Amino acid sequence: MPLSSNPQQTSIFDQIYADEADEPEQDEQEREERERTAQQQKAAVNNLRLSASQLKAIDYLAILTKLSPGQLKEAVQGAGGFVEFLRLPKAAKKLLPHIGEKKAESIEAALEFAKLISQPDDSGRICIRSPADAASLLMLEMSLLEREQLRVICLDTKNNVITVETVYSGSLNTTVVRIAEVLRMAVINNCASIILVHNHPSGDPTPSPEDVRVTEMIREAAEKLDITVLDHMIFGRNRYVSLKEKGLGFP
Repeated sequence: MPLSSNPQQTSIFDQIYADEADEPEQDEQEREERERTAQQQKAAVNNLRLSASQLKAIDYLAILTKLSPGQLKEAVQGAGGFVEFLRLPKAAKKLLPHIGEKKAESIEAALEFAKLISQPDDSGRICIRSPADAASLLMLEMSLLEREQLRVICLDTKNNVITVETVYSGSLNTTVVRIAEVLRMAVINNCASIILVHNHPSGDPTPSPEDVRVTEMIREAAEKLDITVLDHMIFGRNRYVSLKEKGLGFP
């Protein structure tokens, strides 16, 4: 039987040649896709909105971890932002780009060190003369909390800090806050005055109507015990609001 002379009929060798001819085109497509992905990641890092202090902190962390600032920015982007990055537990940090176990440990150690040096020196008394003094005492630590906390700074007659107590954790509202618990440590320590402080994990320190109402309730109860509520401060992300300065909850 004569072989077919049909010009459209192809052999297996023809198909192999055709597949080999397609390979460079596929490689080019994969390369372009990788480049496009890399450009999108770079754009996301470049668009990450970081404050001057956060950029400086990233530079210091880069020295500590021996990563480049760009690599740390990618990790911060992966966490969803700088504060979100700091709030993550070590187990979650190590899963971020470029981090790993040892670098996560180094970052956690740096955070704990920062918290320690922000605490008052036990060798002397800390005097609160303004909202800025109270912010210096607690804002770093409280800005990193994942949940809302209410703390009380107890002061003597010269506005020196006697103690700082955490009295409540969770959403602050009039139905759950026990006024007696808020004032208990002030009574025990014979405090002349107190400053209420709490945080907003959202990062926005703007007081809510409930914050104002809680302030009024605590202030009125404290007056009956001859304790003065000097202020109620709300911390956000490196920001704070003094309700006393805003005239909210205070006469």
